[in-house]
Amino acid sequence: MTIRCEIVSQDRTVFTGDVDIVVLPGAAGEMGILPKHAPVLTTLKYGVVRVRKDGKEEIFAVAGGVAEVQPDIITILADAAENVVEIDENRADAARKRAEEMLKNGSPADTDAYLAMEAALRRSNLRLDAVRRYRKGGSQIHISEN
Repeated sequence: MTIRCEIVSQDRTVFTGDVDIVVLPGAAGEMGILPKHAPVLTTLKYGVVRVRKDGKEEIFAVAGGVAEVQPDIITILADAAENVVEIDENRADAARKRAEEMLKNGSPADTDAYLAMEAALRRSNLRLDAVRRYRKGGSQIHISEN
């Protein structure tokens, strides 16, 4: 028995497929979702979503959002999402350094600009952490139907 999983970011569908389990970073902590799960709506923290089918995992870095769980489908609407195997580590590191430098140069007068820089730093750190923790093991195998 499987559950349909859809991970959608603001600009694209990142993953669609039938999986055995989805583990996501819910607002109240890590949640494991199996087929026939009770309906739930939760916000997501910055973290990783792991989808598993036939013992093989695929990992996605997500920067917040919401997840709707129904007994036969889980829909993740992420503010930003990316498969760990697609993350360009050098680009993420450069973005982290740029954001750190901008924040080190002092707080901008515009609160929105400061929050945008802070969010960019959090996303970069998330991406780098996900790559270092999950991609190095080489255990990710694409199970996407896209």
